[in-house]
Amino acid sequence: MRHVVFNQKGGVGKSTIASNLAAIAAARGRRVLLVDLDAQANSTHYLLGEAAVDPRPGAAEFFETTLKFSVRPVPAADFVTATPWERLDLMPASAALEELHAKLESRYKIFKLRDALAEFAGTYDEIWIDTPPALNFYTRSALIAADGCLIPFDCDEFSRRALYGLLEAVEEIRADHNDKLAVEGIVVNQFQPRASLPRRTVQELVDEGLPVLEPYLGASVRVKESHELARPMIHLDPGHKLTQQFVALYEAVAKPRKRSAKR
Repeated sequence: MRHVVFNQKGGVGKSTIASNLAAIAAARGRRVLLVDLDAQANSTHYLLGEAAVDPRPGAAEFFETTLKFSVRPVPAADFVTATPWERLDLMPASAALEELHAKLESRYKIFKLRDALAEFAGTYDEIWIDTPPALNFYTRSALIAADGCLIPFDCDEFSRRALYGLLEAVEEIRADHNDKLAVEGIVVNQFQPRASLPRRTVQELVDEGLPVLEPYLGASVRVKESHELARPMIHLDPGHKLTQQFVALYEAVAKPRKRSAKR
């Protein structure tokens, strides 16, 4: 199963959500790969800590190889590195992704990520993809390569207006390039249950029939500490309320997969 975490807006928690859900899956015994396609490399730093500053082959180097023809293509596994967490691997990001963007887009390499991830069919149970805050080449590549899409949502009017455009973008990719792509759900992040505006905004989405997932992720300084320490919440503080929300969110995403497996 391949999941992409996608939103054109920055600061909505894409990297935090992707990294924590991937870490929970690995902690539960799944073999997991996280692909970081954001040149800011937040997921890379979150999972590798200080080791992230060391040059290592990753997403940028993989895409660079697609710009040249080779009779012996480099295996996708060569661009993957282990993390400190058992069963959790990473295809790291770097600033070089930004430099490659124009070349990749002009050469129409949009399906190369899908083909590369297909090589991992027998290696990983789950693949999570973190995307940049833009509907660009990397995000489209991820949506074409994925089975499901999670959309982080901040509880404000700007995010709500943008949400409909995001859903349309996913539908366009589904119609044109990837008919198995589905919106797995809208992830409410930084939720403040005592404030009336977030409650009202989320309830309006639910009333419209949009796939809002529960539980909603609360705001916590603890997650910022986990960023600083480069330890996903499940490894930093398993009993914390936010950790348990992440666990329940992972279960909510996994339920459709379990039902499909039983069929």
